[in-house]
Amino acid sequence: MSVVIQESRTGQYNRDMPKLSLIVAIAHDGVIGVNNTLPWHLPEDLKRFRALTMGHHIIMGRKTYDSLNRLLPGRTTVIVTRNPHFKVEGALVSGSLQAALAQAAQDDEVFLIGGAELYREGLAQADRLYITEIDAHYAGDAFFPPFDKQQWQLVAEESHRSEQGLPFRYLTYERNVVV
Repeated sequence: MSVVIQESRTGQYNRDMPKLSLIVAIAHDGVIGVNNTLPWHLPEDLKRFRALTMGHHIIMGRKTYDSLNRLLPGRTTVIVTRNPHFKVEGALVSGSLQAALAQAAQDDEVFLIGGAELYREGLAQADRLYITEIDAHYAGDAFFPPFDKQQWQLVAEESHRSEQGLPFRYLTYERNVVV
């Protein structure tokens, strides 16, 4: 068995630390949700989400879990909640993002899938961002935090139009490594 050593988000070297990837769909003005749901229907993005996260740990907040109301098949779910009595059969439960990452340490890439509060916390620790940028305005009450794009390198970009005519782009960013 080989041991992987990689630089952590703080510049220290840690063994077997998984890559943290945030995966999110964002409309104009940073909107990612309204009333604990997605304000759009974009099947193409759901297929991409499934393909990227399949076989990996997905970390989500309790409200995001409530909105899904089920575990997503083929993935290990880690739910972050402040409620120490919260339990979901078949899921791991953590009291913090750090504890959730520790529970997923054996995975090579861990996906943080929401919600807004965890995105704010996870953005500072993320290694990769998978963003679906939706070119439309929606009312919303949940927003992706602004981030300094100078700290990131765009490594992949694909422009698309949904069957309903909605323009969107897949953007993949990698955190710039300071040498």
